[in-house]
Amino acid sequence: MWLMYVCGKQDKTTLSIMKIKSQRINKKKAVVLFSGGLDSTTVLYFAQSKGYETFCLTFDYGQRHKKEIKRAEEIARKCRSLWQVIKFSLPWKGSSLIDTNQVIPENRDIDSGIPSTYVPCRNIIFLSFAASFAESIGAQTIFIGANQIDYSGYPDCNDEFLKAFENALRKGTKFCIAGKKMFIAAPLIHKNKAQIIKLGIKLKVPFALTWSCYQGGSEPCGVCDSCRLRAKGFAQAKVKEPKKKINNA
Repeated sequence: MWLMYVCGKQDKTTLSIMKIKSQRINKKKAVVLFSGGLDSTTVLYFAQSKGYETFCLTFDYGQRHKKEIKRAEEIARKCRSLWQVIKFSLPWKGSSLIDTNQVIPENRDIDSGIPSTYVPCRNIIFLSFAASFAESIGAQTIFIGANQIDYSGYPDCNDEFLKAFENALRKGTKFCIAGKKMFIAAPLIHKNKAQIIKLGIKLKVPFALTWSCYQGGSEPCGVCDSCRLRAKGFAQAKVKEPKKKINNA
């Protein structure tokens, strides 16, 4: 039996305990950094297609687009993945994603440099949580939906950074010092958004449930980097973007 704490509304409580029986005891384990967005959802389905029992970590770090957390919960339930929310704060802010006094850029030149939506060291923080969790449960693989082709230029989303972090884990964890290896898998790192969408279609990813917009509105804004990259991907893939049929609120 797995005992996991899930942040969310269930029976009118903000913290509920879900007892989840693992029926895949013989499967290899993987921790998936899971935002509920297009890329991380594709990675989740990719990991499951490769035979992994997935343990999803979603983060509530004060982001404007908290809607992604609810979407992550829906998707994890749909694909029967173990799922957990980690909540923490970054009181020093440093990003328009978590500081409402800053403005999220709209219709900017995406190749013009690192935007204000960059959260200082976010993937370092996320991967550190994931590594601690992975070491605790004996998982050798951490999946991340990082991409360095169609992206906003964040420095912690490239192959060089991920390899360096993987090397740090191999030198700084008891798990690896004991002779085991820990891998950071980024299967989307060299794919453009259209290729990611085509892969997701093959994997039957429920794109209609995913949330990409940086704004916290009831509907995607259509003008932030994330919305525009998503729209570009569906257009280049020549696929009509599916829409969520139920109320998005």
